[in-house]
Amino acid sequence: MKPAGLSATSREQLSKLLRDSPSVLTAGDAASALGMTHNAAARRLAAWSRAGWLARVRRGAYVPVPIESASTDIALEDPWAVATAMFTPCYIGGWSAAEHWGLTEQIFRSICVMTTKRPRNRQPVLRKARFELHTVPVSNFVGLKTVWRGGTRVQVSDPARTLVDMLADPALAGGIRHLVEMLTSLLHDQPKEAAKLDGYVGKLGVRSVYKRLGFLLQRDHPDQTALIEVCRQNLSAGYAKLDPALPAGRLATAWRVWVPATEAPEVQP
Repeated sequence: MKPAGLSATSREQLSKLLRDSPSVLTAGDAASALGMTHNAAARRLAAWSRAGWLARVRRGAYVPVPIESASTDIALEDPWAVATAMFTPCYIGGWSAAEHWGLTEQIFRSICVMTTKRPRNRQPVLRKARFELHTVPVSNFVGLKTVWRGGTRVQVSDPARTLVDMLADPALAGGIRHLVEMLTSLLHDQPKEAAKLDGYVGKLGVRSVYKRLGFLLQRDHPDQTALIEVCRQNLSAGYAKLDPALPAGRLATAWRVWVPATEAPEVQP
């Protein structure tokens, strides 16, 4: 569907609303920018959507349709910017942050979003973009960097912070095998970031991270003696799975971590 013509007044209003190139338009945005009531703004946005100038993301939220587009069936121009608008307070983390920082060459088909919201649908698909939403407390908003996506400020976890999130929940890496590769990439290619790992673990207080990190370092990177010792000194009581998504094959007693049977033999710190 090609966009329909607009009256001079409607065209002026839409131009004013889009002047700052917002990633997502809501009735609240329109009401504030155009000086009208919330209900009137909602009706105006819906009318522009029917006319083909906006594409509905979900109820009450729209994105601009590029002027060159022959249809309103468009993909999101920048899912990160849309995530920031739709799920704030949030940051981009997990595998999406790892891709951004060059920690992996793996291509993931969804955007990993860490948010304080508790949505019913944790895997929404918005205009062909799939999001994976993970709820975190606001106290977890440390170790973040701000990047610009068009005219939108987006928060993303820095490389070391990304690894700590993954060590706390390997599912954020797409599983333990991807996590192992990303940890190796961080240690070898970004040693200054690797030096931040202990500080972030201490701030977040997820003690199982020391168990997983210590096991992986001792097995794969025994030269990381200082960080291995930090992990050993901070081992807590109880046991954790190396990857909670996989059945435990045996217990690596030195690190108090249950390891899948497919992993390498136990090592001693």
